[in-house]
Amino acid sequence: NKFPMLLGFDVAGEVLEVGDSVTSFQAGDQIYARLDSFPGGAYAEYAVVSESAACLKPNTMTYTQAAAVPLAAQTALQALRDLGKIQPGHDVLINGASGGVGTFAVQIAKALSAQVTAVCSTKNLDLVKSLGCDGVASAKPNRIIDYTTQDFTQDSAKYDIIFDAVAKNSFAQCKKLLKPHGIYITTLPTPSSIVQSLLTLVWPGKKVKLITVKSSGKDLAYLKELIEADKIRSVIQQTYPLSDIAKAHSISEQGHVAGKLVITV
Repeated sequence: NKFPMLLGFDVAGEVLEVGDSVTSFQAGDQIYARLDSFPGGAYAEYAVVSESAACLKPNTMTYTQAAAVPLAAQTALQALRDLGKIQPGHDVLINGASGGVGTFAVQIAKALSAQVTAVCSTKNLDLVKSLGCDGVASAKPNRIIDYTTQDFTQDSAKYDIIFDAVAKNSFAQCKKLLKPHGIYITTLPTPSSIVQSLLTLVWPGKKVKLITVKSSGKDLAYLKELIEADKIRSVIQQTYPLSDIAKAHSISEQGHVAGKLVITV
């Protein structure tokens, strides 16, 4: 409760010191992590990282590219894999496919052999196509819905998973798009979604689940494998020096960033 507070959760950098009980890392290691203490502390030249939350950064990424991964990619992974129980061939709709979480969700779902329908705006169609939603890579084409001209909740398709990565459409709006045992996942725990998640735990059929990301070095190691295999990449709209952190936040709060903004130190 004391100000000023150090915000920010994602870090990528070189290990300077390790605690006496640390066995996984040593000084000089290049790591990436999502800090697991609130409110974070990444907006600084130095940060303290729990051993269990860190992982050696992907060899194919710069620090800037790696810093864009932890929170957003772990959110997408834990939502689809742990809550959605995604399987090869599943039909998955991702709302907010061009955002920080959404860009990773599209790529992770495709890496896990799901059929992806991505929802984004007109200006981000080419970006989402570049992530693999181009209708070419599979016999059952991946799709893109332009929400600027089409309301995806009126679509006739049915999905095993609807992941609302930007928390813009409620379960009530999406329910009819779910298959009989489909799962709706949202990033925003509203009072109604909390109640619905509890009720659908005991009701048969369609489920509501809320994603609360957990810092996990093991998940980062899994993502590292996907990155080094060229199955996923970070999407960075722009980088800013630490001195421009207020400007970066102002842009982020407008809600139209494609991928991530990264702060360099």
